[in-house]
Amino acid sequence: MMTDLFENKPVEGDEDDFQPELPPADFDFLVYSLRLQAELNLGLIPMEDRQEPDFDLARHNIDLLAMLQEKTKGNLTLDEQQALDNSVAELRFRFVQHAQQAKAE
Repeated sequence: MMTDLFENKPVEGDEDDFQPELPPADFDFLVYSLRLQAELNLGLIPMEDRQEPDFDLARHNIDLLAMLQEKTKGNLTLDEQQALDNSVAELRFRFVQHAQQAKAE
């Protein structure tokens, strides 16, 4: 794997330069990353520089998760399948909910 070429080391210097160790590159983290991006784009996660929801990007990330769901069918552990299925279902529900709310405003 590409990550085998590099070691995760803290950056030398003051505390502001510290880089935490990266999590393992596994399926759960991929699902988590795409879900987090969709939640950010829907405006579900508070941010200091709060931006308006970007429904196109949110839909794209949800579509990526749905594509993974289709392409990996039958090849995941029960826990992986449940996490993916739950993420897609919940994000689709929240997308519709927030899109309707934005339209009403």
